[in-house]
Amino acid sequence: MNKTFIPQSYRPVLDAYDTQRAIAYIKHTFQEEFSGALNLKRVSAPLFVTRESGLNDDLNGYERPVSFDVPAVGKDVQVVHSLAKWKRLALKRYNFSVGNGLYTDMNAIRRDETLDNIHSIYVDQWDWEKIITRENRNLDYLKLIVRSIVCAICNTNDRLHVRFPQLRVELSRDVSFITTQELEDLYPDLTGSQRENAYVKEHPTACIMQIGGKLHSGKPHDGRAPDYDDWQLNCDLFFWDSVLGRALEISSMGIRVDAQALDRQLKESGCDNRRALPFHQMLLTDSLPLTIGGGIGQSRLSMLMMGCAHIGEVQSSIWDEETLRLCEDAGIPLL
Repeated sequence: MNKTFIPQSYRPVLDAYDTQRAIAYIKHTFQEEFSGALNLKRVSAPLFVTRESGLNDDLNGYERPVSFDVPAVGKDVQVVHSLAKWKRLALKRYNFSVGNGLYTDMNAIRRDETLDNIHSIYVDQWDWEKIITRENRNLDYLKLIVRSIVCAICNTNDRLHVRFPQLRVELSRDVSFITTQELEDLYPDLTGSQRENAYVKEHPTACIMQIGGKLHSGKPHDGRAPDYDDWQLNCDLFFWDSVLGRALEISSMGIRVDAQALDRQLKESGCDNRRALPFHQMLLTDSLPLTIGGGIGQSRLSMLMMGCAHIGEVQSSIWDEETLRLCEDAGIPLL
């Protein structure tokens, strides 16, 4: 069943040329605001990693990575799902110090993604990671970082309005924080995504924390790999998308696992076999710095600020025939 939603009376605000100009402006401006706010330096990052390295992100655990063999080196490699693990290793290799971090463009192919207005098999995001102290491993510090990112997003949106005054999307700087258990208690009869929509509709900028572990109902709010975020110290950042009438996740982030959290989460998720992987060995022996990090969707941010109805308006991907037909009939131009 096709999941494309066509908003009533929707028309793109910008033409094709100005759309490309606006995308470029958003990306350039946000990088400037964001890297300055979090003290991050830009680095280059891999498109693929070897399978045996254990560096690929398993996301929710069911997504199949795109794999291929490299005869020249005699190994199989996987296109990254994200750089959650690679970034932490890079901070050690590049000799970053406490309070400093990195960011990079992350491009991925998620072959099992469900296609709709906000999901594509092509993923583009800013991946970032920053070294912290053990004293920073708490929810108050996580909230501080979230507020800094929201400020960078809203500053970018304000500057975009000056450059393109015809764009009128308003974003709230007031962040509402809630845990997944508090969210389940508030909406016990709804699914995880339904709870997100209900809450963000009432709180247009919202941060939902502690994702991955089981709630009182016996089910997790959403899936999380056990070996990068500490499930007690992570979150998703949402803005209310008035064009689509739904919560739009812009960022997933978290304070990363230390040895104790990794040990606990590997047991809880039944992934003890990962302990022998090189990356996991470094974590379990406290050989990597303590960090916080996440990803911020580039196309998602652009479509939000530009008031687009479909992510295909701001990125070039591939779509099924029904989506192409529906968007053409509705005057939604897909790149």
